[in-house]
Amino acid sequence: MASLKEATTTVTDKLESLVGELKSALDDDIDFERLSSLADQISEAADGLAEAFSNVNQTLMERLEQLKDAGTGSSNGSRSQRKTSKAG
Repeated sequence: MASLKEATTTVTDKLESLVGELKSALDDDIDFERLSSLADQISEAADGLAEAFSNVNQTLMERLEQLKDAGTGSSNGSRSQRKTSKAG
């Protein structure tokens, strides 16, 4: 299973490479089509990284909520059982 660090490193390496290409393209004869293509690739890679972070955050937050709800549910369930036992 790939780790978040491995995924992040792969994407940031790609971004660094693309930014390097963009800098080089600006030093050469300016080809706006090439610059546009590089900018699009940089944007797509950055969006992918943002989406990955967002998905991980959402998954973790959902899991934390489930654990909180489960903890609260079992505590309430225990209290209800105790009240019922005392009444009977």
